[in-house]
Amino acid sequence: MIDKSINITDYCRKPEQLTTIYKTSSEWTREDYLGSLKCRLSNSFRMKYKVEPGLYSLGEPDGNSDVFVSANYKLSFNILRKALNGLSVWILVLDTKGINVWCAAGKGTFGTEELVKRINKVKLSSILNHGRIIVPQLGAVGVNADAVFKQTGFKVYFGPVYAKDIKNYLKTGKRKTSEMRKIEFSMLDRLVLTPMEVIPAIKKFIIFGIIVLLFFGLQPSGILFKSAWLSGMPFLLLGLASIIGGAFLTPVLLPFIPFRSFAVKGWLIGILSVMLIIFFLNLPEQKNILIFTVEILFFPMASSYLALQFTGSTTFTNMSGVKKELKIALPVYFISAAISIVLLLIYKLHKLGVI
Repeated sequence: MIDKSINITDYCRKPEQLTTIYKTSSEWTREDYLGSLKCRLSNSFRMKYKVEPGLYSLGEPDGNSDVFVSANYKLSFNILRKALNGLSVWILVLDTKGINVWCAAGKGTFGTEELVKRINKVKLSSILNHGRIIVPQLGAVGVNADAVFKQTGFKVYFGPVYAKDIKNYLKTGKRKTSEMRKIEFSMLDRLVLTPMEVIPAIKKFIIFGIIVLLFFGLQPSGILFKSAWLSGMPFLLLGLASIIGGAFLTPVLLPFIPFRSFAVKGWLIGILSVMLIIFFLNLPEQKNILIFTVEILFFPMASSYLALQFTGSTTFTNMSGVKKELKIALPVYFISAAISIVLLLIYKLHKLGVI
């Protein structure tokens, strides 16, 4: 809940330096719960799930109250205000273009420049009797505390990783325990993120399925449904296996799959899935050397590509590691796809009696 109707002079020590202050609460509405679900399922919704950057009051804060910094991704903001239930504090929301703290810190939108700009824009020094702000630890990579202090006079404290630990952090005098510094990223955490990988892949699979059915159904007499279904079914199953393997199984089983590379992890899951399906189907069409080569070349690579997309959601990588993986993996994907297309064209031309 956010309300802009607030008596600003109640908070500003220098009324002549008025600034907009939004009032919020720690309670979630039905829309908040629905939004938290929708942003897990829809990438387009998630990118528009934002709050207005600026200063928010929670409870009845005054000039001595703490200030917590957040991204303007609404789910991040909601989680923070819910964790602050029962406290009277300020929340300074940065303009991160609707991106969460962690990702925004890596991209630079949750950074020193934006923090300094926002402190000055809301005239924070005219409201507070102290000069301290609390930044989430996951945003530390983007914030230079010394630079912020030199430019604004505010000392940056890096809080705990998880908002749920904030109250204990305050009780200990802003001292973090080892547990407060630890990023868990459990199987459940990874499982929650998989819909954002699976759903976009399923949308692309629909286009892939249409192309496959048209390709295998095309005969000299026209497009035959029986040929399309019987010959195309293995490709459809393998396509689904690639999505399940790369976008679901690889993220969920991430720590247990050998090798550090996400691309390799995804490929391993992909090749296992492909071999299992080929073994159990045992269709005559799959005994064709061209089709078999395409199956073991293209689909494990598709699984690998989908697994590589998860690097932006995990604690297991950093920006330089992702760039290095992409530099190696992308050429391999393109070459594999090109070879697969050529082999399929040769197969089709042979079936049509052209060669």
